[in-house]
Amino acid sequence: MLSFITWKVNPIAFTIPLVDKEVRWYGIAFAVGFTIGRWIVQKIWKQEKLDEAWLDKLSLYVVISTIIGARLGHCLFYSPNYYLSHPFEIIKVWEGGVASHGGTIGIIIAVWIYSKKITHKSMLWTFDRLVVPVGFVAALIRLGNLMNHEIYGHPTNVPWAFRFIKNVQQGGANLIFTPPSHPTQLYEAFFYMLTACVCLWMYWEKEDYRYHGLIFGVFLTGIFVPRFFIEFCKNTQESFEENMLLNMGQLLSVPFIIAGIWFIYKGSKLKKQNHKK
Repeated sequence: MLSFITWKVNPIAFTIPLVDKEVRWYGIAFAVGFTIGRWIVQKIWKQEKLDEAWLDKLSLYVVISTIIGARLGHCLFYSPNYYLSHPFEIIKVWEGGVASHGGTIGIIIAVWIYSKKITHKSMLWTFDRLVVPVGFVAALIRLGNLMNHEIYGHPTNVPWAFRFIKNVQQGGANLIFTPPSHPTQLYEAFFYMLTACVCLWMYWEKEDYRYHGLIFGVFLTGIFVPRFFIEFCKNTQESFEENMLLNMGQLLSVPFIIAGIWFIYKGSKLKKQNHKK
């Protein structure tokens, strides 16, 4: 059995010759995730015979809010002093730096606007449908992080440990590897995929979308509870986190976990009341 895995994958999938533009696996994973998500939500729309125009607008709202929210989340949660002093750096999304918690907050704001302006239904009505495939999207993004040799864990001697390239951005022959480390991207991807499968089952088999907030609550707990615990074996993202009992990712996860438990409680209560009738 291997004592560790040396991960040498090139983050660049290919280069477009005429424009000399690099296409990275991370970008491909992001695009594939959104395509799968859109396809599943489209199936939900057809199942319930909902207005197709609602779906088009929802897709637009989600894509824009995810990109803006994830970028602002990284800038304001992890490096506020730098980005507030250099505001024009915020728009340089192509240089990297996004935060999933910021993306989640961005989507929440977008769904609030979408619910008020487009559907005139509750936000939970939208979320119970929207989040069904989001676990797949999140898992693919984490696989993109794996391809980028980023957001990995502490050194470890477990047999599935990965040696990542430290200077992957520099390239060249003189590669510098990390000690064997926890592949936390894979840990998160597994739980996100599992959450997506549970949400799919709840929607298609159990029809739990009838109990507002139930699927959304399961999604929040399924995503953010594993994230909270995996952070304990993940390297700190910024130097200010080094002496913190809980890092920024964990602190930001707590409100989502509490909200998830609350929505599960409320949704389960509705379900029980319905079964008694």
